[in-house]
Amino acid sequence: MKISRRTLLKITGFSAVAVAMIPRVAFAARNLLRNVRTGVQPGNKTRLVIETSARPSYEISYPTNQIVITLSNTAANPDLSPKMASGTLVRAITQAQSGDTLKIIADLTKPAAEIPRDSIMLLSPNGDNDYRLVLDFAAASGAVAATTQQQKTTALSRKYVVVIDAGHGGKDPGCIGKGGTQEKNIVLSVAKKLKTKLDAAGFQTYLTRSNDTYLKLAQRASIGEKRHADLFLSLHANANPSRAMKGFSIYTLSEKASDEEAQKLADAENAADKIDVSGFEQFDKDIRIALSSLQQHAVAEMSVEYANGAASAFKRAKITQQPGPDVRHAPFAVLRSTVPGALIELGHLSNASEEKLLKTAAHQNKLVDAIVKSVRAYNFDV
Repeated sequence: MKISRRTLLKITGFSAVAVAMIPRVAFAARNLLRNVRTGVQPGNKTRLVIETSARPSYEISYPTNQIVITLSNTAANPDLSPKMASGTLVRAITQAQSGDTLKIIADLTKPAAEIPRDSIMLLSPNGDNDYRLVLDFAAASGAVAATTQQQKTTALSRKYVVVIDAGHGGKDPGCIGKGGTQEKNIVLSVAKKLKTKLDAAGFQTYLTRSNDTYLKLAQRASIGEKRHADLFLSLHANANPSRAMKGFSIYTLSEKASDEEAQKLADAENAADKIDVSGFEQFDKDIRIALSSLQQHAVAEMSVEYANGAASAFKRAKITQQPGPDVRHAPFAVLRSTVPGALIELGHLSNASEEKLLKTAAHQNKLVDAIVKSVRAYNFDV
């Protein structure tokens, strides 16, 4: 029986002491391509195995007569010769490096059907093997090709739960642009649009706030726990002393910030609770209790996996990215829970042109569409 990472976390019941002893994922580590091989499976299926040194964050696309697997933060292996079995759909495999992104391109003898979720496996190291991404696929018939996308849109193995957190609210306006635009209003508008589209895509979604309400950070995190969320997304808009700075950025939880700017942003977002000085001590206690499982290796990996996929989705949508790494890490209080999650800065209200852009329905829909694609591409089951 296949046990998901989330189920494993729930049934192991780590104590606070045990959790503190589990090493955090090394966020700065770069993945390396170890091996690529093909094989034949029953039912005239081809198996493609991609072996990497660390757990891969991946996306799959289907150009004509190709399957392309995009691996985030992964280095190519120019000395690698793929092990090609006879009788498969794959006639050649090449690598293409672009920055920190590696594409594994499988040229096919005929078009392949889009690979269903239950034919994609992500296996942990075992014996002499490292992490293995295993894809089983068959040639596409006319009927299969026509219905695959519809099935992907309408059929999920179950309704995954996504909690959407619109940052700030009430007496906490968040960042305020030069034109008077308040962060709390922008992110609430995007959150509502995102909920509508994720619901339509078959997910079960909840908002931490649906109106102009002030919530403490611990309350936001606890909503994800109480809803038994599979993913927690906190939406924000940024500000920077440099009015020229613009673009989205994506963050996951780490007790040590990846850079000085990430730490400053975390400090600013965490300061939202200090508006209410009374009760802050209780919040601090709650946060220390809630910290527990995000120290665990599995939850950290899941968060980074989603964040890498989200950054890729934003870039494919031609949304401007803030200069720097695809994913940053910092001690955000709102992400302290047992739920995998990311904090998404949608853009900079301190930049005049981006402030105007963030107010438009067209750009908000563009942001939402990119997030929906990232959620749909995220592998909840592994």
